[in-house]
Amino acid sequence: MKALILSTVALLSLSTVKAQSSKTSYSDTPTVTQQMNSPFDTIKNKKGESLKEVLVRANQQKRTINAVRSGLKPMDIPQSVQVIGSEVITQQQAIRLSDVIKNANGVYVGSARGGSQETFWSRGYDMSSNNMFKNGFRFTNGSIPEVSSLERVELLKGSAALLFGNVAPGGILNMVTKKPTFESGGEISMQMGSYAFYKPSIDIYGPLNDNIAYRFIGSYENSESFRDVVKKERYYVNPSLLFKVNAKTDITLQGDYLHDDWTPDFGTGIIGKETADVPRNTYLGATWSNGQTKQSSVSALVNHDFNANWKLNFNSSFQDYTRTSKGTERVQPAANGDWSRPLGQNKNQEQIISEQLSFIGNVTTGSIKHQIFTGVDFENADVTAYTFKFTPATYGSGNIFDFDNFDQGGAIPDADVTKIVKTDTNRFGVYAQDLISLTDKFKVLAGLRWSWQEAKVNTQDLTTTPSTSKQDANRVDQAFTPKVGLVYQPTTELSLFASYANSFTPNSGTTVDLKVIKPSVIDQYELGIKKDFLSGLISTNVTVYQIENSNLAQTAEFKADGSFNSDSSIKVLSGATKSKGVEVDVTAKPVEGLSIIAGYSYNDMRYTKTSGLNGSFIEGDRLARTPSNTANLSFFYTLPSGVLKGLSLGSSANYIGNRVGGWNNQVVIDSATGATSINDREVPIDGYTTVDVSAGYTWRKISILCKLSNIANTLNYTVHENYSANPIAPRQVMTSLKYQF
Repeated sequence: MKALILSTVALLSLSTVKAQSSKTSYSDTPTVTQQMNSPFDTIKNKKGESLKEVLVRANQQKRTINAVRSGLKPMDIPQSVQVIGSEVITQQQAIRLSDVIKNANGVYVGSARGGSQETFWSRGYDMSSNNMFKNGFRFTNGSIPEVSSLERVELLKGSAALLFGNVAPGGILNMVTKKPTFESGGEISMQMGSYAFYKPSIDIYGPLNDNIAYRFIGSYENSESFRDVVKKERYYVNPSLLFKVNAKTDITLQGDYLHDDWTPDFGTGIIGKETADVPRNTYLGATWSNGQTKQSSVSALVNHDFNANWKLNFNSSFQDYTRTSKGTERVQPAANGDWSRPLGQNKNQEQIISEQLSFIGNVTTGSIKHQIFTGVDFENADVTAYTFKFTPATYGSGNIFDFDNFDQGGAIPDADVTKIVKTDTNRFGVYAQDLISLTDKFKVLAGLRWSWQEAKVNTQDLTTTPSTSKQDANRVDQAFTPKVGLVYQPTTELSLFASYANSFTPNSGTTVDLKVIKPSVIDQYELGIKKDFLSGLISTNVTVYQIENSNLAQTAEFKADGSFNSDSSIKVLSGATKSKGVEVDVTAKPVEGLSIIAGYSYNDMRYTKTSGLNGSFIEGDRLARTPSNTANLSFFYTLPSGVLKGLSLGSSANYIGNRVGGWNNQVVIDSATGATSINDREVPIDGYTTVDVSAGYTWRKISILCKLSNIANTLNYTVHENYSANPIAPRQVMTSLKYQF
């Protein structure tokens, strides 16, 4: 309190009232009315007039974003940035990361293969493991992350290649966990809901002494599902320590561990152009199907201030990931519903070591200011994938429309390991970026990164006696990825920007000369406006973009000798795709106690150039799993005073537009006659809207919050290719009881 009074009065002496809450994320912007009756003039350290009331408004645009790494303010970044804070995560009782990203326009779940993971898409691109980060480190997305430890989720739309190297151009998602604090506190909570869901959790933090603070977060989840047989049990711990070495240096040590037991679920299946019409709750897999995910990480983050203008960051991380599963898989019935269940067993392991060293500096040359960000990073990823074979390859058969009479099979079968593939990938990058403030209104962001990537693949074949091992030739890719942006800020609350950046994607296969094919370089152009109203109580962001891959790898028409080529591994960089669209997002806290988040996105991503050869895609065809329109709207209101003080009401709506499941169509050329036809593999999926409502009450340190999700009981599907069509959850109830201390 004393520090707040000191800083507030000092700022008032300069006729400026600005504050930023250290506990509030970018989308959590409170209005604070603080009564202060100090008998002292704290600037002159003597008695003076008392300060009756100061209205402090935290401008959300002032907070830096971890994913940006360079310390730039959101208003200075020439691309779209969105942050979903812990307040929103709590208000909406988010259980999965997919619940959180419903608040992000243009980002959506593209698939949920077998119920083992959630894959997100942005601007028409798959946000695979390369684009998923946790505390700034690449994160294996083969698991379903735990959200109880999240302080916020940051989304940096568009190209992030300058900052992170080989990432898809749709954007990156960075999960930021809660950190230790020297203020003691914590909470215990219990979430309970439909289908025997319950989840107790704890979060405690505080100082161990004047220089060391701690935090411990833990949760346990046990639940059944609206799907028969499907269940989940998981536990998670996240301890961390903060060391204040001295006034200029601090070190944060973190660790987390997730153990997740889950049931593989490949949904209802697709017949022809439609999802199979079976009851929403019907589970078609073997009842003994099982999966397990274990994921752990440790990291050390060192921050050192040389002086007011120069800072050093050194970050080091180690991650270990294992996922195993066994059961029946792909639901691909015949037209009449007949189906023999194929068996599948999987085991994947990954270890990632990451190192980051960067410098942030402020330099002035004459009247021009520079905010410099430069450094190096290194990453080693060691991935092992096992292939299994069952004999026989199926387990039980029947008709999915008469599942009561389905042959459920006999004893649980065993599988043999047939292949082990180990992939060792090294990544290294050197980068430099400069935000050049020509004036207070005109700024230029320019940067360049050189990325180097080496992949080594070893395949061990266990079907031969003795087993054989094949070492592929080392694959080395390297690329320069520049970025340049212009920012014009006529006022402190308005920013107009334009930017160009590119990224690269390594390609498999070879050229016609049997040389490693070069990476595809993808260009992105972006224009946008960021505007704050009422000192940041309302913030808007409008962005238009175009992403062009003008050298998409596709099968070569001819071999080196001029003959026709039928080998799909021989490729040329002669195809093209284009993704273009517009995004609008609004965050607002117009009155005390009310928060609003709204967003809309339009995206059009198509193949703009193809070879027309056998197996090639169709020019002008929209890419699968890319809806044209997505939208979100949510509000949450807590009565700040009166008899009903502490009562809260909320609602959220999420819309996913029409899209295509399955795979994109392909050209088919008859080898005998040369006749051309289309292999129609696309499955149209209608758009849908879900609406949630909630109500709660807070009394002193106790709070209760109830949510009714999908109130209209809307039925739709998340489709992975054409064999894992998973229905979305029906109407459900969730209640959270919390005690803060």
